[in-house]
Amino acid sequence: MNKRVLFIDDDERILAGFRRNLHSHFEVDTAVGPEAGLAKVRDNPAYAVVVSDLRMPVMDGITVLAKVRELRPDTVRVMLTGYAELEAAIAAVNEGNIFRFLTKPCETGYLVGALTAAVEQHRLVLAERELLEGTLRGSLKMLSEVLSLLRPEVYGRVSRIAPYVRPLSRACGDPVPWQTEVAVMLCLMGYIILPEAIISRVERGRALSAEDAAVYRQHAEVAARLVANIPRMGPVAKAIAFQEKNFDGSGFPEDAPRGKDLPLGARILRVLLDFDRLVSAGQAKAEAYKALRQTSGLYDPDVLAALGEVLGEEGKYVIVKMALKKLRDKMILAEDMFVVRGGKEVKVLPKGYELSSVSLEHIAKLARYDSITDPIRVIIPADI
Repeated sequence: MNKRVLFIDDDERILAGFRRNLHSHFEVDTAVGPEAGLAKVRDNPAYAVVVSDLRMPVMDGITVLAKVRELRPDTVRVMLTGYAELEAAIAAVNEGNIFRFLTKPCETGYLVGALTAAVEQHRLVLAERELLEGTLRGSLKMLSEVLSLLRPEVYGRVSRIAPYVRPLSRACGDPVPWQTEVAVMLCLMGYIILPEAIISRVERGRALSAEDAAVYRQHAEVAARLVANIPRMGPVAKAIAFQEKNFDGSGFPEDAPRGKDLPLGARILRVLLDFDRLVSAGQAKAEAYKALRQTSGLYDPDVLAALGEVLGEEGKYVIVKMALKKLRDKMILAEDMFVVRGGKEVKVLPKGYELSSVSLEHIAKLARYDSITDPIRVIIPADI
């Protein structure tokens, strides 16, 4: 059980007394002043309880505990003051969601009892959250498995983009990455209403008739409605609802937010789903990424830049077929190079070989006398 308790006060002598009297009951930590206290809350493992003095310079205890709530919502907050003012107590409870309001001097036995209750409250909060999240994970897993059974080819798309979600969310500064991960997991639930023919045309990048396009547009709304029925899934449902909405405001649903007003989860989905569609169609990852960057207005530029960071080297190079006469220094062979002599293929350069002026001259001589692989697949920077 977490029994870490942080005391915040501007009087070092009072803090020393807390350490001396309470160290046998709790893991006591102290901070002199509001700023030092908030820094410890932000940078250290979560405290079960934070106790703050009310009257401190620069920032009062009400503000301190309200900020603690923002940083660590599960941490139980206790106010301790020498001023037994009803108005201050009401403000502390309303603004900081305070568990207890204690006056000082506070007898050690009473303080131990109050902190013990606060530690237990923290344990109960975590236990309830774990129960809710466990139930939630089970529900989401069930929905995901239903999708995998009904539309295995669609579930394959979800599985392919899932590894990118957490690092992409981190690179974008996503404050709630788990919601984006869930949105990715369930974004294509609405495909269960779509005919196979429409899904096939969409996956192959074929144009849809006006009638089929109207049917296709329903999938995001259907998925969003299904997810919205799950408690705490409102933000996830919103991200799913706008997954087909473009950054410039085009796309659907119409008359919806645009730009940064779109949920971050929706902007991430928009990029990842189209990226996977291009890769599944046979493009190298770098080629797909380059195609997204060259498309104006559809995607959040910040999300695209973050995807480039996540792809790393994968996003910098493409594999293309190149005629022998166009081969250049520093290109890398993506397949073995052969010549045909006496009816037999003879390997002259291996896959992965980096071309140089010497090897290019050798290739040119071979091409004059022998049948040689032409064109040949090579790895080049995506921007060439």
